[in-house]
Amino acid sequence: MKYNKIREEELKNKVGADWFRQFDTTEIIGNIDFTVFPYQDNLFGRTPLLWAEAKTGNFDVATMFVQLILTIGKARTFDKTIPPAFLGAFDFKKIAFVPYINVQDIFYINDFNWNVTPSNHETKEFQLIKQRIEATLKKNTYVYDFEKDEKELLAFIKNNVAKATTANKLKIDKNNFIPIYLRWLETIKPIIDVNWDELKKANILDSDFYLADLFVDDKDTQNIEDDLSIRDSLFVVFQNEGYKIAKENLKQMFDAVIQLKNKDTYLHFWKRYKRPPLKEFQDYIIERRDLLVPQDIRERKGAFFTPRIWVELSQKYLTDYLGENWQDDYYIWDCAAGTGNLLAGLTNKYNIYASTLDQADVNVMHERIDHGANLLKNNVFQFDFLNDDFAKLPQPLQDIINDEEKRKKLVVYINPPYAEATSTKTISNNTSSHKENVGSSKTKLKYEKVLNQASKELYVQFLYRIYIEIPCCIIANFSKVKTLQGNHYKEFRNLFLANLEKLFIVPADTFDNVKGKFPIGFFIWNSNEKKLFEDIYADVYNKDGYYVDSKYLFVPEVRNIKDWLRKYSDKNNTVGWLVRGSADMQNNNVVFITLKPSESVIKASNASQISANNLIVNCIFYTVRKVIEQTWINDRDQYLYPNENWQTDTEFQNDCLAFTLFSNNIQSEYGTNHWIPFTEQEVNAQAKFASNFMTDFIKGKIKKESGSNTLFEQSTTTENKPLVFSEEAISVFDAGRELWKYYHSQPNVNVDASLYDIREYFQGRNDKGRMNSKSDDAIYTKLIAELRNKLAVLADKIKPKVYEYEFLKE
Repeated sequence: MKYNKIREEELKNKVGADWFRQFDTTEIIGNIDFTVFPYQDNLFGRTPLLWAEAKTGNFDVATMFVQLILTIGKARTFDKTIPPAFLGAFDFKKIAFVPYINVQDIFYINDFNWNVTPSNHETKEFQLIKQRIEATLKKNTYVYDFEKDEKELLAFIKNNVAKATTANKLKIDKNNFIPIYLRWLETIKPIIDVNWDELKKANILDSDFYLADLFVDDKDTQNIEDDLSIRDSLFVVFQNEGYKIAKENLKQMFDAVIQLKNKDTYLHFWKRYKRPPLKEFQDYIIERRDLLVPQDIRERKGAFFTPRIWVELSQKYLTDYLGENWQDDYYIWDCAAGTGNLLAGLTNKYNIYASTLDQADVNVMHERIDHGANLLKNNVFQFDFLNDDFAKLPQPLQDIINDEEKRKKLVVYINPPYAEATSTKTISNNTSSHKENVGSSKTKLKYEKVLNQASKELYVQFLYRIYIEIPCCIIANFSKVKTLQGNHYKEFRNLFLANLEKLFIVPADTFDNVKGKFPIGFFIWNSNEKKLFEDIYADVYNKDGYYVDSKYLFVPEVRNIKDWLRKYSDKNNTVGWLVRGSADMQNNNVVFITLKPSESVIKASNASQISANNLIVNCIFYTVRKVIEQTWINDRDQYLYPNENWQTDTEFQNDCLAFTLFSNNIQSEYGTNHWIPFTEQEVNAQAKFASNFMTDFIKGKIKKESGSNTLFEQSTTTENKPLVFSEEAISVFDAGRELWKYYHSQPNVNVDASLYDIREYFQGRNDKGRMNSKSDDAIYTKLIAELRNKLAVLADKIKPKVYEYEFLKE
């Protein structure tokens, strides 16, 4: 076999390099083993070409495809990102392809349990899927032996995979035809070569052109020949790569074909969608053409609003949870509506209520209604949710809230403000400003004793009033995710007993006027089911709206990494201080080692004294806080109290020491530098160092003081031995040694210089006193780059241990 006796990761790498080198095979989508994308983006991002299952061994093709289908179906990946042109499966011996379109119907079967383990081939669900697709696979699968069919495989990839434009387009239905229209307005309307003002006088709207586009097939042929009712309902039809006015009394006035200015843009846009709409929704879409009205400029370009991409996604999640007819079956109230942006795309105006703090925003919504917005004026009203009594609500909404059964059919759908009530600036999607006294709202004053610090958050005030005063409703809200994990939200979690049914997270900076790298989530809570939140896997989407992975969110234990470090406190013979910061990822930038902490840090008891007795644990703390890159996804992750397995892993301990020695910002001007990792002889120092503590510690020459709470408190021996370093750590020492040697060969150096001092010497400072980012010294630049490269390799080695010893969980 071509790829015998290698691990799965190596198999995937080799298949990618040997057969798909002209493509990008590095992208990870959920739990799918192997993906193939073109390197070149199109107008709407990259279209996937292949999703594949990889197996070590020699497997039955159908079995591999079933596992892949269960993996995709369990995560509903097909619904979160554009599916590929082909599904694939490969092992040591062979690779198989099947067009996605031939198996896509399997993902829409009713009453099927997708929550099984895909790799368990014994489940009834596995066998059911296998039975359903075996005939399809026999008819539509292309199988190639890596060795025997090399030429044929290369030809298939060249002529099929490489040329694939996804045949697996998003299906158009009653829930997404409006969001698609909103995108169409931005992309297609500007390239239609017509005088819109003239058409408007004739009562021909842009929505008529959109409907003409909807009701064509994949060959851009008007797909209405067999349906007279639809054909007669269209005022515009698409033909000959352009548009024709179909309204009888206007045909002579507009007899010419209306052309497209950019046909490539048109084709790229419609590649994403399967036309015409699903048969069962075609009449509905025609009947509800009144919903297709241009959105007010305030809604699309205003200072505060929920980005359209997340509005669409949130409504899709609501559809998945509540069913296709949820807008007819449920009432909807946005009690932080602003100008109504979050409600764009909803269809049943008789079930929609919108309230907002400022009358000016009510006026805007009423003006939008006059221009066709799909809301009722009587259902849009001024209401200060955090202060006003429910008696001020319209009577129909009061009737819903006061009826236990109707409350269960009420969806409170909101994107409330994210800022703390004590902030001077409120970040929100919904109002141009907030009253200065909103922080002291009646809701806060009413519930702050039970919510404690969490009551400062405005969105917590919204959520808690809804939960307490509108019991058993569905709460669908955008907010930060720290209520699920933060220590200050323990009281809120214990009181807010609702079942978190669905959650997706997106980058916060995709929302206007929200700064910082952290996640904003869309939550669907069923408050009729009383459940204490414990954990959930959230769907993760990137800034472009593509599903990338799932993220495990859980309530951390009471004890955290700082509690662990306190066990090893030692205030004797201090050689440095570790400033700890808070125990979450977002505070890693305030974790550092210094020779002299500020008085405020000492008073706040937020620093650990470092001695020979606790040097290793302080270096472990520092290292695990630094080696994992902080991203918007993990920004709120909490560092935990680890398990005990790290205690016997001396290689891990010494790796952390090495990492700390060559990544800290210690400055010798603040005290004796005990952190020089070399002897004078190793670096040809120009004079004796003030301290050889670190090299003596490494050589085992420094004895632990009796009675200290040391790392080795349970050890049966007190013998000190020289530390033994891993190959990766030795490489870091070697690179560092060359840098120190070069520094000590320069004139006028500080013999006790730290790494920070060496960087400052070569890089200098700008006129603002900040260290420059680079140096003009080519040798130094090469040496510091080599040190950083070796340090990065060491960090990669340490990272898995951070999770293995449960300093973090994933």
